[in-house]
Amino acid sequence: MGKRPKILVVGSFVMDQIATTRVVPEEGQTVLGKTFHKAPGGKGANQAVQMARLGADVTMIGKLGHDANGKELLAVCRKAGINVSEVLYDDTEATGCAVIILEVVPGGSTKNRIIVIPGSNMTIQPEEVAFLKDEIGAYDLVLLQHEIPMEINEIIAEFADEKGVPVMLNPAPAAQLSRKFISHLTYISPNEHEAAAMTGIKVHRENGFNLEEAKVAASVLRGFGVDNVVITLGESGVLMDTPQGIFYKPAVPDVNVVDPTAAGDSFVGAFCTRICMGDGYGEALSFANHTAAITVSRMGAMPSLPELHEVEEFIRSKKEQ
Repeated sequence: MGKRPKILVVGSFVMDQIATTRVVPEEGQTVLGKTFHKAPGGKGANQAVQMARLGADVTMIGKLGHDANGKELLAVCRKAGINVSEVLYDDTEATGCAVIILEVVPGGSTKNRIIVIPGSNMTIQPEEVAFLKDEIGAYDLVLLQHEIPMEINEIIAEFADEKGVPVMLNPAPAAQLSRKFISHLTYISPNEHEAAAMTGIKVHRENGFNLEEAKVAASVLRGFGVDNVVITLGESGVLMDTPQGIFYKPAVPDVNVVDPTAAGDSFVGAFCTRICMGDGYGEALSFANHTAAITVSRMGAMPSLPELHEVEEFIRSKKEQ
């Protein structure tokens, strides 16, 4: 392992409310679910916690409400060792929350449907992050997502690019990006749905995903001006298109999927951590696949994110098999 990387996350805090059911209701229909529980999450906070648990020195900037959900989210981040000294608060909006419906198919996979209510996440103001213009050069990488105002992402990316700091954008939920914003990105990591929304190229499932279509989508995204494109393909693995060539890593086999929530966040956090630690692209993609495989085998967002020793042991066990 290389140095301990210093990573900045500017993103969202969200309290997840998770219901499991065997039947997703149709319009006007009521069904009986199986279980319900709450778990801390949010794409920004999930990715920050995952990187901290894997050994990175992480600073998280986002906005909370003055409520119980905000206190709980902050406590989890502190416990993970994240620097939360620059976290912001909104005096009127509540902390962001989400409703997650997990469709548990007997003998099959678990599918999730997520509705996010942004709350305080969308009230970050440009003047509240202006201080980063002078401080952002201290970081090895900046990680952004789409659960905060696009204007804030654009400002942060420009600050980082001016100081030569790599920027990773996890473009979820999908949104159109300005050419100027794209020009400041070093990495972009959509899943197949987000890649299709950005390029118009659908990656079809035919005994797994059509990798040729994924390659075309990645090539189009690179044509927009991002050097490194990582498209996650669920149970089919991950494809990465770079100036050094295309890399593909299949998903980890024989994983019992309990809850796919935060799988993408786990992957992105692990990939960014290992790239900053000096791994090559192939090594980083494989490590991230194993990290995400542990995440989907557990319930909840932050509670499912593994520690470094768990990932290392899991990789060893898979090699032995």
